[in-house]
Amino acid sequence: MTSLAEFASMYRQREHLPMKSRLAFMFGSVVLLHLAAVVLLLVGGAGGGQPLALGLVLTAYVAGIKHSYDWDHIAAIDNSTRKFVAQRKDPVSVGFAFSLGHSSVVVLAGVMVVGGASLVGQLMEDGTTGHLVLGLIGSGVSGLFLLAMGVFNGSAFLRTMQLYRAAQAGGAIAVDDLETKGLIARLLAKPLSKVQRPRNIYVIGFLFGLGFDTATTIGLLVLTTAASLAGVSVLALLALPLAFTAAMTLCDSVNGVAMMRMYKSAIHDPQRKLGFNAIITGISAFSALFISVITLGGFLNAAFGLSDPVTTWLGEIDLGDAGLVLIALFAVVWAVAAVRLRVRSALRKKP
Repeated sequence: MTSLAEFASMYRQREHLPMKSRLAFMFGSVVLLHLAAVVLLLVGGAGGGQPLALGLVLTAYVAGIKHSYDWDHIAAIDNSTRKFVAQRKDPVSVGFAFSLGHSSVVVLAGVMVVGGASLVGQLMEDGTTGHLVLGLIGSGVSGLFLLAMGVFNGSAFLRTMQLYRAAQAGGAIAVDDLETKGLIARLLAKPLSKVQRPRNIYVIGFLFGLGFDTATTIGLLVLTTAASLAGVSVLALLALPLAFTAAMTLCDSVNGVAMMRMYKSAIHDPQRKLGFNAIITGISAFSALFISVITLGGFLNAAFGLSDPVTTWLGEIDLGDAGLVLIALFAVVWAVAAVRLRVRSALRKKP
């Protein structure tokens, strides 16, 4: 009992723990998700159908990895991380919280499908009222959230560019100068006031997932397996959404930590890395605004039954592969900035 009480106390005070401890807690939770999926697979496959169950679980795991690199995931995690870093916070768990919220929809759908709930199957069918309503909730929330974050970080980008020009002219730059201020900050203060800590991103991730874009992948897999392959046990079927969750939380957690380090490296030395900060913030703002336009365009098309070519085209865009391009772009910018910094440091040390 004492150990449980101490653990609960540490959890309540987690924001005051050293960063290494918080990272250990987060990635420890990711490991537990992997172990839970493996245990369900081993126990569920003990009675037969082990090779088939293993193949399905691996398929679900790969699907989780792929979905973690959808552009809406990257944009939401990246822009939220930049907001927290600008507020002098260490948001180590933004990616984990978002992914866990998103995955909760998949797990709930998977459990209900395995339990025989026909409602989930109806909700996942295109054209049904339930599918339309959930899709509108997911796209509406994600579009508006990314729009707000894009405008917020867009204003930060413009301010950073002004400071960069001032620094080029010989002006002094303080860390506080990089904070988003002015009309945009005041307008968005209330809409973003509920997103004060990384754990608040869980709700955002959950609402993102209500469109059943990820749940369809796993739900249909579970439905097909449960209907045609009686040799696969219920426990092995439950390992499918859990494997999907484990993969997605791992990738999103790594992405969130990488973004945090990237932004912290820019903010803690503003004058030397002001140009890098401006580029990264600009990419973040552009990605959020770009995705919000696509998402809200699809929302309007579905909500009002529009048939115009613009919203129809926006509603049909697949953002899956674009996330990898965005990740590569961030990595290139970070690598170039690191190389330039090392070269400058080496030149200064030369006699």
